[in-house]
Amino acid sequence: MIRALYTAASGMSAQQANLDTVANNLANSATAGFRRRRLQFEDMIYQNMITPGAAQSPQTATAGLQIGLGTRSAATEMIMTQGDFNQTGNTLDLAIQGAGFFQVTRPDGTIAYTRAGNFHMNNQGTIVTAEGDPMLPAITVPPNATSITISQYGVVSATIPGQSAAPAQLGIVQLATFANPGGLASVGGNLFQQTASSGNPITDTPGGTSGIGTLQQGYLENSNVDVVAEFVQMILAQRAYESNSKVVKVADDMYSQINGMIR
Repeated sequence: MIRALYTAASGMSAQQANLDTVANNLANSATAGFRRRRLQFEDMIYQNMITPGAAQSPQTATAGLQIGLGTRSAATEMIMTQGDFNQTGNTLDLAIQGAGFFQVTRPDGTIAYTRAGNFHMNNQGTIVTAEGDPMLPAITVPPNATSITISQYGVVSATIPGQSAAPAQLGIVQLATFANPGGLASVGGNLFQQTASSGNPITDTPGGTSGIGTLQQGYLENSNVDVVAEFVQMILAQRAYESNSKVVKVADDMYSQINGMIR
């Protein structure tokens, strides 16, 4: 019975982590560029009463006798499916049609990656994120520039009064992708960081031969969270938690009966 208590408790703990993951997905259902996560479980070590294939005179045990000791949270898998596009009409809103990430420079000098394309201009005219992190490579818009356009291939142009009538090229947006984007580490602020699991970034201009994707100006990529699916997962987690809690109660009742017999 003690074993059943700990086994069921492990199931309750795992479902609590599952519900925490669902809650985070739902909380970010309106966060631009958010990638939902799915919790993965794995069974824990088994207690071998009879090892399968062991010699049992006069014959060999075909199935054995193994008792599992519960489950645990193994990993949170990041789902990289494309989110829907939302037309905003804002000049500096960008959506990536493809697998790429925008590159930004953090205050400590490190490079971070994001799918959220809601960019702004700071007081220097540099294109930055909502947190003030400049896009990499940095692109600065002159204060008198008008009619800013960003092509699907990342070319940033603007009309500058007093200069040529043709739009002036201000820079080119560069994207990055990874061999294993699911291995990126989420650090908050819609940002990801490179890890040993993700591999090194592969950089290219939008529309390049690497298949990194193209840009859509005036659009934002919505979160890829499916609210209905998350509610279904929430109900399943609740039922699994409830089932494990009943096992704890039954095991406790059985243990109480044993204690009563001793007395």
